[in-house]
Amino acid sequence: MNARSDPAKAGPDAPARPPLVRELLLVAGLFLVYKFGRHLATGHTAEAFRNARHVWYWERTLLLPDEGGVQSLFLHGDTLVHVANTYYAAVHFPATVAFLVWLYLRRPAHYVWARRVLAAVTGAALALHLLFPLAPPRMLTAAGLVDTARVYGPSVYGPPSTDELSNQFAAMPSLHFGWALMLAVGLIAASRSGLRWLWLLHPLVTLLVIVGTANHYWLDVFAAAALLGLALAARPPPHRPRCALRRPSVRRAVPREHELVGAGR
Repeated sequence: MNARSDPAKAGPDAPARPPLVRELLLVAGLFLVYKFGRHLATGHTAEAFRNARHVWYWERTLLLPDEGGVQSLFLHGDTLVHVANTYYAAVHFPATVAFLVWLYLRRPAHYVWARRVLAAVTGAALALHLLFPLAPPRMLTAAGLVDTARVYGPSVYGPPSTDELSNQFAAMPSLHFGWALMLAVGLIAASRSGLRWLWLLHPLVTLLVIVGTANHYWLDVFAAAALLGLALAARPPPHRPRCALRRPSVRRAVPREHELVGAGR
C-alpha cells in the first residue's frame, strides 16, 4: 500500500463532536441556572450602593482614569452614543452564541474547551454577584455619569425596582467583557489565519462601550480578566489545527528493460 492510500492520521479535533441535543440542553440549563442565581442577588439595594461607593473610592486611590473620560468620547454626538448602546444591547449574547456554534461545527475539541471555560467563568461570576452586589456607575450619583441607554436608547434595562429579567446590581465582574475576551482568545487559539489577532478588537470595543455607557467600572473589567485567566490556566486550549503536510509519495523502483534482459544471462 502506498502513502496515498494510507488512512489520515487524527488531527487535533479528532474527538467526536458532542451530541447536539445534549449540548443544547446543557447550555440552556446553565443559562437558566445563571438567570435564577442572578435573581437571588436582588433585594440588596443598600449593600449594592455601599459597595459602589467603595469601588469608586478604590479606583481613585489606585489612580485609575475616570470613567467619565471614556464617556465624553461618546457624548460628542447622538449617533455615536446610540451605536455604543446598540453594541452593548445587541452584540454580547449573539456574538457568544455564534462563536460557540462555529466552534461546534468546525473545531469540536475547541468547542468543548471553550464551553467549559465559559461555564467556569460564568459560575465564578455568579458567586461574586451573590457575595458582592454592586450598583453600576450609571446609578452612582458621585460618579456624575450619564445613563446613556436611558437618555439616548436603546436600553435593555427597565427600572431596577420592576426589572424582572435581569439583576442590575451584578456589575462585578463584567461578563460582557469576560465573554468578549474569551471569544477573541478562543478564535485565536482555533484559527490558522494570520489575521486572527484582529479578533482582539472585539474585547477592546466592548471595554470602551461598557465603560463609556456607564454600565461598568474599570475594576469590573479587571475582575473578569482575572477570572478568565484563572480558568484558562486550569484548562489550557487544545493545539491549534495545522495545515496537513503532504507526505511525499513513495515510488517503487522499476527495473529498466536492459536490466531485466541482463538479469537472465
